[in-house]
Amino acid sequence: MRIRRAPPPPPVVRFHIPPPALPIPRLRGRGWRSWRGPRTLAGVDRRPLPVRRGRSRRHAATAASGAPPGSHTEPQRPSADPGPYPRSLPCAMDWQPDEQGLQQVLQLLKDSQSPNTATQRIVQDKLKQLNQFPDFNNYLIFVLTRLKSEDEPTRSLSGLILKNNVKAHYQSFPPPVADFIKQECLNNIGDASSLIRATIGILITTIASKGELQMWPELLPQLCNLLNSEDYNTCEGAFGALQKICEDSSELLDSDALNRPLNIMIPKFLQFFKHCSPKIRSHAIACVNQFIMDRAQALMDNIDTFIEHLFALAVDDDPEVRKNVCRALVMLLEVRIDRLIPHMHSIIQYMLQRTQDHDENVALEACEFWLTLAEQPICKEVLASHLVQLIPILVNGMKYSEIDIILLKGDVEEDEAVPDSEQDIKPRFHKSRTVTLPHEAERPDGSEDAEDDDDDDALSDWNLRKCSAAALDVLANVFREELLPHLLPLLKGLLFHPEWVVKESGILVLGAIAEGCMQGMVPYLPELIPHLIQCLSDKKALVRSIACWTLSRYAHWVVSQPPDMHLKPLMTELLKRILDGNKRVQEAACSAFATLEEEACTELVPYLSYILDTLVFAFGKYQHKNLLILYDAIGTLADSVGHHLNQPEYIQKLMPPLIQKWNELKDEDKDLFPLLECLSSVATALQSGFLPYCEPVYQRCVTLVQKTLAQAMMYTQHPEQYEAPDKDFMIVALDLLSGLAEGLGGHVEQLVARSNIMTLLFQCMQDSMPEVRQSSFALLGDLTKACFIHVKPCIAEFMPILGTNLNPEFISVCNNATWAIGEICMQMGAEMQPYVQMVLNNLVEIINRPNTPKTLLENTGRLMSPSAIPAITIGRLGYVCPQEVAPMLQQFIRPWCTSLRNIRDNEEKDSAFRGICMMIGVNPGGVVQDFIFFCDAVASWVSPKDDLRDMFYKILHGFKDQVGEDNWQQFSEQFPPLLKERLAAFYGV
Repeated sequence: MRIRRAPPPPPVVRFHIPPPALPIPRLRGRGWRSWRGPRTLAGVDRRPLPVRRGRSRRHAATAASGAPPGSHTEPQRPSADPGPYPRSLPCAMDWQPDEQGLQQVLQLLKDSQSPNTATQRIVQDKLKQLNQFPDFNNYLIFVLTRLKSEDEPTRSLSGLILKNNVKAHYQSFPPPVADFIKQECLNNIGDASSLIRATIGILITTIASKGELQMWPELLPQLCNLLNSEDYNTCEGAFGALQKICEDSSELLDSDALNRPLNIMIPKFLQFFKHCSPKIRSHAIACVNQFIMDRAQALMDNIDTFIEHLFALAVDDDPEVRKNVCRALVMLLEVRIDRLIPHMHSIIQYMLQRTQDHDENVALEACEFWLTLAEQPICKEVLASHLVQLIPILVNGMKYSEIDIILLKGDVEEDEAVPDSEQDIKPRFHKSRTVTLPHEAERPDGSEDAEDDDDDDALSDWNLRKCSAAALDVLANVFREELLPHLLPLLKGLLFHPEWVVKESGILVLGAIAEGCMQGMVPYLPELIPHLIQCLSDKKALVRSIACWTLSRYAHWVVSQPPDMHLKPLMTELLKRILDGNKRVQEAACSAFATLEEEACTELVPYLSYILDTLVFAFGKYQHKNLLILYDAIGTLADSVGHHLNQPEYIQKLMPPLIQKWNELKDEDKDLFPLLECLSSVATALQSGFLPYCEPVYQRCVTLVQKTLAQAMMYTQHPEQYEAPDKDFMIVALDLLSGLAEGLGGHVEQLVARSNIMTLLFQCMQDSMPEVRQSSFALLGDLTKACFIHVKPCIAEFMPILGTNLNPEFISVCNNATWAIGEICMQMGAEMQPYVQMVLNNLVEIINRPNTPKTLLENTGRLMSPSAIPAITIGRLGYVCPQEVAPMLQQFIRPWCTSLRNIRDNEEKDSAFRGICMMIGVNPGGVVQDFIFFCDAVASWVSPKDDLRDMFYKILHGFKDQVGEDNWQQFSEQFPPLLKERLAAFYGV
């Protein structure tokens, strides 16, 4: 299994000033979406390329940055003199600009608004020079606050450059400069221009976030006092600044470090809920909203007043006020539902109205309510009687709006020849390799891939369509078949509607309910699936793409039917859509086909030639973005059909285009990530069939690891000279090496012998990044199985590192380290004895942890018992060193048996059970109290090898003989009927 990592932080943004613009809505770090994470409904891209979350922007010019990091050292006057800036700094109150210097700054600000690249470069160089002079920042604040003869965009831009300077090196500002800036901000917060007020507010909160809330004691009292001003601009400016401070410093405001100013601020904000200005009312609610999720005590003390005031504003004429009221109620639903329950009927009625609000932003905030309510235990009880109203509202919200269609270029049917722009390509982050057991017994309900993304990813913003679809999805999981009487009458009208927009929304509805309502939908699927397959040929590209996604949601049912009935027609049409003339449809079809591959597995073997012909043809057809998704479809095919791909005909079709791409890409190209992932799966599937290609692939992977480690060392030693490396290159290379070792087996030995991979692996296993260690331990386990001769000399160094990584806080790292230890046991035999105590206590602790996260088996989509891998490794340790492990038997036997009862028969389970039998032989008393669990685990075997069956037989009969027939009868009465039958039939007890 491969786990997707969270994206790394964005790189430092170098200075660039875009042209002036009107202020745009601010997207801030502690904003609404951030407290609950993105809401996504499973959509066309089943395994999307993950999105790198860029830095938030408060204004179009926020990317403007002053000096780069490290440039605030002792200033040296540059050889090209930037202008007459005094070296000594007068008192802040006395400071006045030099006229020549002021004109130079103004000219710089004008030049910065030029679209000309050469001019921008000159501006950037000039700014670097000017930032060497501390009072340059005085000029910037002067232009922002005092120079009212200048146009607003120029003044605002000056403030935003100053904001970036504050962010980069405020701590090195001389006190007079810092004091002058702070004084000017407070004196001008009531500027007549809303743009300037907003810019000053941003500057204030940036200063505050640099640790200055404690060092600027007059800030909060002054801003709160300014709220009382009869001048609207002053009140609004102060509130705007306070709102930004509340967003950026909410935890600090509720701490003893500032003597808990919220005790004064919250009651003050509540007074303004009734202000005559809608902007002020909106600010007041937004300020209080920042403290709901953290349950700030000052708010909890005033919670009833807050809710009462919210109810009073429920029908406010201003959409921004209504939006903030909805936002507050959604958050309160999560943290103080006890206070809302008495009013729940009225709140639901209100939210039904607001979800249909003519302002889409209000409707979107209200729609969040249904998502949050679905997570509450009371959902079914309070919402059941309202479904008849809610379902049509959500369904109506799932139609594309006119603006959506414009943004998605919904009228463009063929665009495959149009090259992708760089912003179309989402940065790729590799999912580190996680070891999984190959077989497991039961498939639980609802094991849908957690990586499903929305159906219209080109609309990167969360919108009403996505939210409505997500709400229907989660409600379907709550109400199951009870939802269908409200939905089925609507569905028929939608799915066969002559207007494509309505028809498309019906197909989305059908996909949204697939997981929750599957059982209830089964009777209708024989009719619906052929209709959806027909929709794959619809003349509208957006209909074809959503049909791909919805069909993928029903792939499990399709595969459960006779192949000729639905699987073959679906596969045939999806392959046609993979070669569609529309890029969005190509993407949707590729992702849907990957889902079908996972479900169908070897059912696809008869069609491999046709499938490969299509996928290989797509190589020459696809633009950049879809090419990355195509790699994934090929990798998934290899995972799904395994060794069946190892046929000369298939290898000849598949490998040339993959190797051609491999040769085209440079070592620093991030397109290597999906290609290496794909090759890892292909190498594992082809086994010896990959031998002709293995040497250059192996050498390049070793080079990638070596390069990354060298860059990391240079960065550690000289961080001011070198950038931190992107370790994804190393992780993806380690994973492909694992794939080679797994696929080639003993053939990899010569490659390992001619390289320094063991030395590199020793470094990778100690890397600070968990994902690097995770992939390192996977490779160690695979090399142990494939060529232990090269691993054995390193065991004394490797084992302590493995022991220290048995930490379930990093579950994937821990799983891989545990698995590697188990593989080493099987190779070391009795020589493992010196290392048993190094790992045994940690393994016993892990297997006894009650809340270990479950591991998802990627190749089957099934959930595995969280302690199965530790259980197997403990069993293997006991197999090779029973005397050392058996004394602890009583401490782990019950969770050990429970963990392995659901694992299907395989070699790993075999070795683990041999170990437990040997430990029982050494310490029979350790199993007595939990013998029923051992009986249950033994009965989970379908066909154990004869000698293992004999071991089970001897233990069972030995126990029965020891306790006597009467006691055994009494003991076996506790067995469930099925267990009793199996033990009697297989072991005669």
